Amino acid sequence: MRTPWFALMQSAQLAADAQTVIALRLMRIAQGGRSASREARRMVVEKAAAATAAQGLAAVALLSGKSAEAATATALAHYRRVVGRNKVRLSAGR
Repeated sequence: MRTPWFALMQSAQLAADAQTVIALRLMRIAQGGRSASREARRMVVEKAAAATAAQGLAAVALLSGKSAEAATATALAHYRRVVGRNKVRLSAGR
């Protein structure tokens, strides 16, 4: 069973990872060039896709009878995966 402290720590980790991704993206964009343009476009597309997917996952969870807390956890898990993949990708310097 998840406790409020566990949820708080997961949220704090997501916030820290998101800040890291923002910093890495800003560094890439500040360098300019083709990769900066690609990263800016990718950022916008990914944000819309992540939000749409998270809303869909939460809606499915609610419609299947899960609690609001479970639906929120499902949406946040999706965001953690997306942010985690971006953190790895941007840290690798690709």
